[in-house]
Amino acid sequence: MRKYNRVGSNHIAELKAIVGEKNVITDPDKLITYSQDEVTDARYHHMPEVVVFPETRDQVAEIIRLANRELIPVTPRGAGTGLAAGAAPMYGGIVLSLEKMNKIIEVNAEHMYMVVEPGVRTKDVQQAAAAVGLLYAGDPSSGDNCFIGGNIATNAGGNKAVKYGTTRNQVYAVEIVTPTGEITELGGLLNKSTSGYCLEQLIMGSEGTLGVITKATLKLIPLPPCKMDFLAIFPDTETAIDTVFKLLKAGIDPTSLEYMDNEAVNVCARYLKVGLPHQEDGNYLIITVETSTEEELEDKAARIDEICTAGGAIATLVPDSKTIWAARRAFGEANREESYIHSPEDIVVPVKHLAYAMREITRICKEHDAIGRVVAHAGDGNLHLTIMQGDIPAEEWPTKIDEILQDLFAFVYSIGGKMSGEHGIGSKRVKWMHRFTDPVQLKMMQAIKKALDPNLILNPGTVFEVD
Repeated sequence: MRKYNRVGSNHIAELKAIVGEKNVITDPDKLITYSQDEVTDARYHHMPEVVVFPETRDQVAEIIRLANRELIPVTPRGAGTGLAAGAAPMYGGIVLSLEKMNKIIEVNAEHMYMVVEPGVRTKDVQQAAAAVGLLYAGDPSSGDNCFIGGNIATNAGGNKAVKYGTTRNQVYAVEIVTPTGEITELGGLLNKSTSGYCLEQLIMGSEGTLGVITKATLKLIPLPPCKMDFLAIFPDTETAIDTVFKLLKAGIDPTSLEYMDNEAVNVCARYLKVGLPHQEDGNYLIITVETSTEEELEDKAARIDEICTAGGAIATLVPDSKTIWAARRAFGEANREESYIHSPEDIVVPVKHLAYAMREITRICKEHDAIGRVVAHAGDGNLHLTIMQGDIPAEEWPTKIDEILQDLFAFVYSIGGKMSGEHGIGSKRVKWMHRFTDPVQLKMMQAIKKALDPNLILNPGTVFEVD
């Protein structure tokens, strides 16, 4: 375990000189908020010694340089909506909250890009784009609350990734403060470049371990004029997932292709206090299509109905979109309200193994007396499994969840999958990262970390450990 220096009164004074007294907190009651993200497992809750709120990139750089000089760990933090304990200060030290760097700097409608600071909510990015007739295609389920900087740091996916890709596909450039306190911009307003290593892509998804994002240039695209949601309801998982392939092969080109098993449908209905179609027996495929013309939309609607009906759907409906999407987005909150003791996972598997993976992960949970509930970004093989406490006594949960995850990840890797599709490794999955990652790949990643962060001060204890 790496040794770091504690934050002293002299460091507090220097931090106040950098960002102002109002932007430094040390009150233990206020620090609690910054000791965790949405992970409820207390093993991943760690108190910071101080939280600072920089308002400029130069302030971020000064803080990082101070931390390097004094060997104090720094944990960058966005909105705290993560599900992998990636913003938990595992070694104490400084939490660097970017919530006050929240300006939309430029919306360029003519050339279709937007420049933002990291603390802008994803929802506000989407609304600013829509206001000029454009689309920001990143759409994580926590979009109402999460920050764009956190989306980039974790390479967030979301409901539209099957068509538009993950967050890294929506970003031209990022300005960062390096782990040694230097400022640089990576990438640019370019559609292609082979000018050395693709460093901006290295930063995206590095979970705050290789740099602090202080500005981002985002890609915007024309807003499709025609859009419709469909709800196909199936009697079981197999018929639903088989239909996913048929829709993709038919050239439907869905914007969203989301799956909810019947257990998920019911827990979300209870949480929202609404009735949902075929709630008693239905497994859902939520299908969204966007087109350039009404004629094309009508054609795709007819083909969707034909394919789903032929695939065994109980019904294919044009639902109340607001209600159906509210149910899909409520999955995490609904499970959390029902049981504080739970573990949200987001494994990703080859799409061809999707139905098989769903059966196996549910079986693994049941074998350990837990409950497994599943929703999925079905078009790209990203399964959101919530492992619920079930009949496991609270005092046995830490041991049992580790046993479940061991079996779960062993299965996932045996079929060519990975332990995270979009939530990231954080600190929650570090030991599993060491256990299941190819040793050659792990060594490469550790070498990059050591090269860019020689004092290992930036978000230590996240993604993997470094000797």
